[in-house]
Amino acid sequence: MEEFLQRAKSKLDRSKQLEQVHAVIGPKSCDLDSLISAFTYAYFLDKVSPPGVLCLPVLNIPRTEFNYFTETRFILEELNIPESFHIFRDEINLHQLNDEGKLSITLVGSHVLGSEDRTLESAVVRVINPGEQSDGELGFPETSSSLVLKELLREAPELITQQLAHLLRGSILFTWMSMDPELPEKQEEILSILEEQFPNLPPRDDIINVLQESQLSAQGLSLEQTMLKDLKELSDGEIKVAISTVNMTLEVRKSGHSPLARG
Repeated sequence: MEEFLQRAKSKLDRSKQLEQVHAVIGPKSCDLDSLISAFTYAYFLDKVSPPGVLCLPVLNIPRTEFNYFTETRFILEELNIPESFHIFRDEINLHQLNDEGKLSITLVGSHVLGSEDRTLESAVVRVINPGEQSDGELGFPETSSSLVLKELLREAPELITQQLAHLLRGSILFTWMSMDPELPEKQEEILSILEEQFPNLPPRDDIINVLQESQLSAQGLSLEQTMLKDLKELSDGEIKVAISTVNMTLEVRKSGHSPLARG
């Protein structure tokens, strides 16, 4: 994976005149599931696309915000994928490429572009959105990673390496961990396929525990960065609302009366 990312980044940096670009983009939340899916699907496209098409995973955030996403950074650093190989939204002019008729887009983890990118809708050729598909069990949507993994197993199973299996498996486990402690049967089946092919993958519990710790960790982040770490944006026409999640320890004081009631 790092060889593909380095090569893609190098081509983007060197080329003054790009021919055709296929960008794989996730939502602004830059969650682990959509990011790993974007990396993996761009890697797959790079192997099956005609010569002259530059396939790129694009992180839908500025580079300066990447340090907010602790669990994402952890799994990439563990697999020795340097941050310098990533392509961030502020490092590629998608609007110019679209105006020149050189852009194709695959969306992962969302079926819509942000309001500032609505003019790019004509370039969207594929949407991999788990919200529009269900695994058939209790109506739970599949993860983007499991949808991409299924496509790889069907179309090009030889492209799945141990590193790629580690990335996809970690992403699927982490996503389901936040929704339900038990994996649905179909998710369990697809993980079992990876684990049979790559028996040296780390134990599931080890991956989950470390990802949980990295998600809760906010060491070194300012208050502003902590609030931006899990920022979600909701929009309805011209109205936009930002919602942030901040983890903290709740201290419960056992007292016979409230300090607010004191005279």
